[in-house]
Amino acid sequence: MKITTNNCEFIELQKIVDQRDGVLNIAESSKQIPFEIKRVYFITDLKYESASRGHHAHKKLEQVIFCVNGSFKLIVNDGSAEQEIFLNTAEKGVFLGHNLWHTMSDFSSDCIILVIASDEFDENDYIRDFKKFKHYLKEVN
Repeated sequence: MKITTNNCEFIELQKIVDQRDGVLNIAESSKQIPFEIKRVYFITDLKYESASRGHHAHKKLEQVIFCVNGSFKLIVNDGSAEQEIFLNTAEKGVFLGHNLWHTMSDFSSDCIILVIASDEFDENDYIRDFKKFKHYLKEVN
């Protein structure tokens, strides 16, 4: 699958496989992760079929999202195009640049999502209404 929305791309982690001792996936600032890492968080206990997360965009924040266990559907929208991306492997994530609306759904019961972010939490960086997001894009472009 190829990502066709703007400001979004697949990220591959360095992977070291030891047949006896498991797999080590490595994410380093400015190497596999295309920015300095300022915040890391993970999402668990997505047990309800109707669970849905995201529903926002960021004005400046960049992040990379991984599914380290289970699976889920990521929908990205750059204001012109929308794309569904199915994540189900720990070593392949998706870079989400700024000005990119995203939602997550269809979580497997064992899903664990890891997010690596370029900055600390700032509520003023969020756009939480899709109509406001579209209007914001017209202002900045």
